[in-house]
Amino acid sequence: MAEQRFDVWDSGAAYERYMGRWSRSVAREFLVWLDRGDGLRWLDVGCGTGVLSAAVAAGCRPREVLGCDRSEGFVNAAARASGVAGAPRHLVADALALPFRDAAFDVAVSGLMLNFLPEPAVAVRELTRSVRTGGMIAAYVWDYGDGMDLLSHFWAAAAEADPAAAALDEGRRFRDCRPGPLHSLWTDAGLADVSTTPIEVPTVFADFADLWDPFLSGQGPAPGYVASLAPAARDRLREGLRARVPVAPDGSVPLTARAWAVRGVRP
Repeated sequence: MAEQRFDVWDSGAAYERYMGRWSRSVAREFLVWLDRGDGLRWLDVGCGTGVLSAAVAAGCRPREVLGCDRSEGFVNAAARASGVAGAPRHLVADALALPFRDAAFDVAVSGLMLNFLPEPAVAVRELTRSVRTGGMIAAYVWDYGDGMDLLSHFWAAAAEADPAAAALDEGRRFRDCRPGPLHSLWTDAGLADVSTTPIEVPTVFADFADLWDPFLSGQGPAPGYVASLAPAARDRLREGLRARVPVAPDGSVPLTARAWAVRGVRP
């Protein structure tokens, strides 16, 4: 297989259909775990379509919420979704070189983003720099290796049809999406009181079409791989995936998704 780029992130609407509905549930549980007080300044790095920023605004009574992402398409989608008074603000910025002064925020968070960065340790240092002494830095990532039923079934079906696809499996590519490596990433940044926790949410699809159609979006590694296939190969993958996933008597497809969250305090 020729080398191709499958980590494509530019369409907010397509991403929402592919992953946004599940990431909302994870964001809410993540904020319950953080248990921050009212009136704080929040920074959401790699904000994507604004799911986590919106959850902060809705549930944490913040003084300010600012989200940033490298994707202009995602930032525009987030801004459209939150275009009301008092809503989060969003801007285009690089997680590896944040355009904020030191200690500008009380809490810095990141959702489902760190594993896509070439240097996640640099991003954690930037998050830490942006937070005041005693402030919290926290993030969560999907548990690609053991906790994402949807992608586990997808890549198993893909590798069965095309052995070269095994190298693209996020479970193999993103080995740091586990509690041990995340804990080390935070402690290596000099953070104190570091802890991790799993967050598991149901991902129930109305039927197989509801599961499959978002893979045609081209957003992310798995949909990007689907977009690279010829029609016949795409059909084989679809039917292989259909044969693997569990189907309830009502035709729905019940799966689960697990994320690992990590938090620490700037000393």
